[in-house]
Amino acid sequence: MSIWEVILAFVVVVLMLVALLANVLVLMCFLYSADIRKQVPGLFILNLTFCNLLMTVSNMPLTLAGIIYKSQPGGDQICHIVGFLETFLTTNSMLSMAALSIDRWIAVVFPLSYHSKMRYRDAALILSYTWLHSVSFPIVAASLSWVGFHHLYASCTLYNKRPEDRTQFVIFTGVFHTLSFLLSLIVLCFTYLKVLKVARFHCKRIDVITMQTLVLLVDIHPSVRERCLEEQKRRRQRATKKISTFIGTFILCFAPYVITRLVELSSVVPINSHWGIISKCLAYSKVVSDPFVYSLLRNQYKKTWKDIINKILKRSSINSSALTSESHNRNILQLNE
Repeated sequence: MSIWEVILAFVVVVLMLVALLANVLVLMCFLYSADIRKQVPGLFILNLTFCNLLMTVSNMPLTLAGIIYKSQPGGDQICHIVGFLETFLTTNSMLSMAALSIDRWIAVVFPLSYHSKMRYRDAALILSYTWLHSVSFPIVAASLSWVGFHHLYASCTLYNKRPEDRTQFVIFTGVFHTLSFLLSLIVLCFTYLKVLKVARFHCKRIDVITMQTLVLLVDIHPSVRERCLEEQKRRRQRATKKISTFIGTFILCFAPYVITRLVELSSVVPINSHWGIISKCLAYSKVVSDPFVYSLLRNQYKKTWKDIINKILKRSSINSSALTSESHNRNILQLNE
């Protein structure tokens, strides 16, 4: 193995461990908190977490083995199953992010009618569509034998070995990325930019009220005035940062891999094998970032996972103190004998 391959293998191992821990923690928060389970977005986050966990335990290990051994890990049957899952899970996770953006758009732009427009039944219908949409492409690819081990990405993924099917495969790949990556990106941009517009409008209203209050309170201490102005500035930046994170991580993680797949089909620009694996690792990094972007850094999830950790630590401390007390009593009895 070259130094590049060692580094890439190490990166995949780190991504696997962090993704597994983070997504399991999100799942524990969902199971632990009744308030999270009651919320409609919780269904979309649960579906996204399911996709991320399955991607972590099925696709990442085979990519790691592909990097180390530079050949197809396992038999053709296993590779076909993993390639099928890779196509299905990637599309499903993209559409789940689009569904979360639609939920936020309805909640912010139509707050009074949110509970009537986004019920559990509506969320279940959206998830049903995402599953049908996601499973249709790998079914077509598997039926046409367009799934296999691709050395450029060291992964079991969409791959055409027959030159006579090249035109059909190019059309299929273009349609697939258009209806998965591009469709999800358009939905994300449309919904979150609408949310940002509403957030800025409300910030302006709050800013006007704040400035009027500061003008009226002539005896207010300068430090209090400065804190109010700083909070006003942070309020304007908060929504922009969040929305930039949602859209930015989606583009940063998925775009290099999608563009590489499309450039590869043109056969005009040769693609370095190391770059192919790097683009694949960037796509895998979305599995790592999703738990933090959509769940763990939110106040409700943050409080829940802190409660879980405190409960585990408290239980372990009680057990250790009980063991210490028991051993102390045993030592006293032995001395008395």
